[in-house]
This record gives sequence, structure tokens and C-alpha cells, in this order.
Amino acid sequence: MLNRRTVLAGAGAAAVVGAGAYALASDPSHDALAGELRAPRAPEADIASLVHFATLAANSHNTQPWLFSQQGTGIAVAPDLTRATPAADANSHHVFASLGCASENLALAAMAAGRTAAIDYAADDERVTVDLGADGAARDPLFDAIIARQCTRSTYDGRSVPTEDLKRIEATARMSGARLRIVTDRQEIEQVLEMVIAANTAQVGDPAFRTELKQWLRFSARRSVATRDGLYSPCSGNPAMPDWLARTVFDLVFTAKGENDRYAEQVRSSAGLAIVVSDASDKAHWVEAGRACQRFALAATALGIRHAFINQPLEVPALRGDFERWIGADVSPDLILRFGYAPPMPWSLRRPVEDVIV
Repeated sequence: MLNRRTVLAGAGAAAVVGAGAYALASDPSHDALAGELRAPRAPEADIASLVHFATLAANSHNTQPWLFSQQGTGIAVAPDLTRATPAADANSHHVFASLGCASENLALAAMAAGRTAAIDYAADDERVTVDLGADGAARDPLFDAIIARQCTRSTYDGRSVPTEDLKRIEATARMSGARLRIVTDRQEIEQVLEMVIAANTAQVGDPAFRTELKQWLRFSARRSVATRDGLYSPCSGNPAMPDWLARTVFDLVFTAKGENDRYAEQVRSSAGLAIVVSDASDKAHWVEAGRACQRFALAATALGIRHAFINQPLEVPALRGDFERWIGADVSPDLILRFGYAPPMPWSLRRPVEDVIV
């Protein structure tokens, strides 16, 4: 889900910039909008306020595949399958995991506003409902990390995370049907990296995947601000440039070798991996996995720990079995993240709240 690609990197990007593109680490209009979205604000128990915090959740390709509606005493979170990414996510697993991430944020915001919140997935209409109960709920400290959380798609500094912090994060992310497996052994990390590289090679060589990825890339600040979705280049450490130029050179610089080299550097710089697993592979558990993932991300953020997704081994059907055998037959793997310490990256944007409330 929750998959973030780096493009126009390394020597290819340098050549493009040298050819006349403009390399910007930030853009005033983009940064102002991102800052507005992330500005601290007191939550209120109305749908617009709660949905604002919900939309800051992790989601695949930043497609924001969700729709919100008032439903009785609660708020329903439904999948928007027009924003699915079938080349990377053939069964819409990441869509439903994204709903879990968003519903977890929404519930945390409701509690911070003083209302109790109970999350339930309804299989009959494939929606998650966050039922808002009585006043008097306690504020969960995870709420304060919502505006600071981001997928930090950069090289980390290699420092280890204290064992006590890992235990705290693992306990925070434990759900009834999903949980984390923390991997810090360097040999095991290399084994996962080998599977990431194999799957990434397959994806980069797949024309459908390349076309889909290009659809969600936002090379310029102007395009990113216009759509308020997708993957903005500086958020991955790449230069901003005019869309017409970037799309022209994309196929020249987006290569398996370049991407694999970048992933190898990033994974090896990380303190470890967090693998979200669940008890079964169905939509209810995909939602539960998303909730566990979001709680992991928020708990890590509160401790100054960055994270990013490396889901490729789970996205290529022909190679997924290799990862399933590696993780063990007693669980279903849902999401793979790396974590560690690094400075923040530029923020991604989100669509206006009114555009996702129906």
C-alpha cells in the first residue's frame, strides 16, 4: 500500500537537471499548502474536522482511495475504487488497508475531541464504520503524532532503535487480528532486501506498472497543488521539474538498476524492518492490518523514528509466495516497512475535505 517509488534519481536526474530542468527542494505554494494541512488544530466532533485528520493517514501512491459519510451516530469510511492501482495492487488489498489507516486516525481524533470511538468493518457493504459514542473519552497520545507522520523516503543514518522503544511500538500496534514482526537481524534484512530487489525488477519491467506509476507521479509543484494527490517528486528526494520534460525522460532514467541501487542503500541504512501480519487474508483483516500499520507509524513518529514502505515482495503475485514462506505459514503478510532515524522530507498533499465527504 502505501508504496512510494523514487524516480529520476542519481545520474539520470543529474543529466536531466543539466539539460535545463529546474531542481527545487521546495516550492512556496506547495509548502504553504502542506503547512496549512499539517498546522496544529484542536479536533472537533464534527465530520469535517474528523475527516481532516483521517485524510492525513498513510495510503497507497497517495491516491487517497476513500470516501466519508455520516452514518447514524458514526462516520462511514468507504473504498473509492476509482483510485485503485491494479498493476501494483491487483486485489485492492492496499485500498482496504488504507481504510484501516484512515479510520484509526479518525477514531484518535474523535477521542481527542472527547468522544468515544469504536471501529467496525461491515463485510456486506465493504465499509468501515467509526461509531461515535458518549462524551468523556481520554485523549490518546498517538493523536499528537498525526500531523507529524510522513513516509520518509530517504536514506537513514544507520542508528539502532533502543530495544525498549521497539517493544513499546510493537505493543502499541498490536490489534486483535493483526500485529507487527520487528526484524533487526542484518542477515534477515538482507534476505528481505533480496526479495524487494527481485520484485522491484519485475515491476519496473512491467509496462502496466510503469504506466500506472507515471499516472500518479507529480513532477512539478504546479501539478501537485492542482491535484493535491499523487507522489510529488521532492517528497522522494528528487528534483521538481516541468511535467512535460519529466514525462519525456521518465522511461530513460527509470531503470531497474537505478531503483534497486537506491532501495539497497535505503534498506541497509535503516535500523530495521516492521512487517505487519494478520491472522487471515480477507478484507476485514486488511483493514485491521491498516489500523496496526497506522498505530505503528504514529508510535514511531512520536519517538522521532521515520518509516517508509517497501511492499514490492507482496505486490508481485508470482513472487509473493517467496515472502510468505520466509515469514512463516502461521500468518498472512500485509505490509512491509523500514524504519530508522533521518531528517523529515517535504510533505505530501491531501485533497480538500469537501471532496471526500459524500
